[in-house]
Amino acid sequence: MPSLPQEGVIQGPSPLDLNTELPYQSTMKRKVRKKKKKGTITANVAGTKFEIVRLVIDEMGFMKTPDEDETSNLIWCDSAVQQEKISELQNYQRINHFPGMGEICRKDFLARNMTKMIKSRPLDYTFVPRTWIFPAEYTQFQNYVKELKKKRKQKTFIVKPANGAMGHGISLIRNGDKLPSQDHLIVQEYIEKPFLMEGYKFDLRIYILVTSCDPLKIFLYHDGLVRMGTEKYIPPNESNLTQLYMHLTNYSVNKHNEHFERDETENKGSKRSIKWFTEFLQANQHDVAKFWSDISELVVKTLIVAEPHVLHAYRMCRPGQPPGSESVCFEVLGFDILLDRKLKPWLLEINRAPSFGTDQKIDYDVKRGVLLNALKLLNIRTSDKRRNLAKQKAEAQRRLYGQNSIKRLLPGSSDWEQQRHQLERRKEELKERLAQVRKQISREEHENRHMGNYRRIYPPEDKALLEKYENLLAVAFQTFLSGRAASFQRELNNPLKRMKEEDILDLLEQCEIDDEKLMGKTTKTRGPKGRITHYVVKLFKNT
Repeated sequence: MPSLPQEGVIQGPSPLDLNTELPYQSTMKRKVRKKKKKGTITANVAGTKFEIVRLVIDEMGFMKTPDEDETSNLIWCDSAVQQEKISELQNYQRINHFPGMGEICRKDFLARNMTKMIKSRPLDYTFVPRTWIFPAEYTQFQNYVKELKKKRKQKTFIVKPANGAMGHGISLIRNGDKLPSQDHLIVQEYIEKPFLMEGYKFDLRIYILVTSCDPLKIFLYHDGLVRMGTEKYIPPNESNLTQLYMHLTNYSVNKHNEHFERDETENKGSKRSIKWFTEFLQANQHDVAKFWSDISELVVKTLIVAEPHVLHAYRMCRPGQPPGSESVCFEVLGFDILLDRKLKPWLLEINRAPSFGTDQKIDYDVKRGVLLNALKLLNIRTSDKRRNLAKQKAEAQRRLYGQNSIKRLLPGSSDWEQQRHQLERRKEELKERLAQVRKQISREEHENRHMGNYRRIYPPEDKALLEKYENLLAVAFQTFLSGRAASFQRELNNPLKRMKEEDILDLLEQCEIDDEKLMGKTTKTRGPKGRITHYVVKLFKNT
């Protein structure tokens, strides 16, 4: 992956601090809500308390609607939304959460799902610290501690509430015997040799945009926040375990320390930009391309773990949606990542409601870019609502009058009728796939023009890497949705899935030739290449 693009638009993210005290004051003026005009993209932002979301909505030229308006093109909520709400959305609407994403965003769910994936593919999931979920895995943890004692080894563990946030309730221990057996906790091995910045421990907040789960599409934002501890790091020992400003990198913890440095430049202070950090790596002869590649791989593999849950939940919310339909859901996720001294990234946690508070200028610069570029990528258009209503009307008429539907094959039909019926079905399938491919091409063209500081990391352009990820997806479906894994594998293996527009057009032409032969008409090869009669029949025989 290339080094950080030189775009002066963005800088780094912030933590899960839901406080917006001392907000950075932008010079951008708020627009007064105007009367809704025909052809205006509308946004309902009643569900957010973050001012920067409203400012970016204004900058995009969207019209904010009254809080009770449920018909807006865009709906933004700080917290997760009920599946019923997603089910009720029209196809032209977009909401900023997926159902099922909690499977990687709650600490206990993430640990449970990662443990299952590690058992299936241990060599691919080496970026998660060893983890136990209490009380269910209390005994396993105690057995591990006993084994360490036998080997005369001692390790430090970090203890977190199962569904905590903002650093609340986190502690470090070295004696596992003292942990309560019945509390709902996450216990992880502490990474004792982190990469240090000026003697301080730090973590990275990486922003990820998921625009679709069907098919999966992931973008990584090439900037973020470097969030530093506020006391010089010393490896944990019995005397410093309680010094959380040294061991924890949470902004919501460290901002209370008197040594926390608020600085408006990106290369100083306790909060810096990842753009600056990558330049620092480059200046110190570290491999920046490998750094971004490792981060990308960690993100994709983590979202592969989420995909079976998210896809299943999404399809349950949106039954009957034709393949290739626009996703009504998207999500901006905050990945918290720690680097060890070899620059290997370790996943700490994922936030599905990352804070968009702007306590400092660096927060404002980064988060504005994250949001603005995300909304541009979504390609919400004024025509979406009109087209959706027209499509609904046309489909209702087709159902009513049975237009363009393939007639059922009656029992006792002749071979000739059966062959014509098969050809009609293949033509419909090919036309449907052709429409999907053209929509996909149109979306990708828009994305390529409007990615800004985002980069598409799934699906990757590298075919070998794509095959590797698809193999992991198949394992994930087998692990988490074993009853539906076979149907998912059939979707992946569908020969149409990898075909380009010209290939599908060639197959459609061959269908027409076969159909004319069945009808006894004289046929000519119309394409530039000669076609094998009944090639289509052979291609789809086993699908």
